Amino acid sequence: MKNTLEYFKIGKIVTTKGLKGELKVYSHTDEVERFLELEYFYMGKDRETKYYIDKVNVIANNMVTIKVRDYDSVESVQKFVQKFMYIDRENSYELLEDEMFIVDMIGMEVKKEDGTLIGILEDVLQYSANDVYVVKSEDGEEYLIPATYEVVPEINAKENYIIVNPIPGLLD
Repeated sequence: MKNTLEYFKIGKIVTTKGLKGELKVYSHTDEVERFLELEYFYMGKDRETKYYIDKVNVIANNMVTIKVRDYDSVESVQKFVQKFMYIDRENSYELLEDEMFIVDMIGMEVKKEDGTLIGILEDVLQYSANDVYVVKSEDGEEYLIPATYEVVPEINAKENYIIVNPIPGLLD
């Protein structure tokens, strides 16, 4: 059985805002609006302490301000600055039927439509046009595969594989 990551990094607290303990957060998620539904987060490596959120404002497409409950001064929130925010898997947003977390895809076998193994998915590079899968073969060759429906017609999460229909020159 595949190990699943139980905590996701969702942002980095970059600075304080104002004098009443608000924090600016650089989002590490695709959907900055997900912060609006966030009840709590964990900070750094501490998975015991939940920090509850009283207020969130989206201030840019990748930035929010948050107000942490019971932290009411700029001095009290200094310990948060330059720390990463994490959420547990059960507090993550619900995925659509054809969506997966990238972390759950890493390690999947990547095969051609005829079943020939290309390699293992090592990373996913995110670009505005489409994602690109970084696949490493058994002999150490690295392939960059565009994650489009034409090139990647199937991702099977249950059996842990990705099917690729390579265009000419993609695997050369």
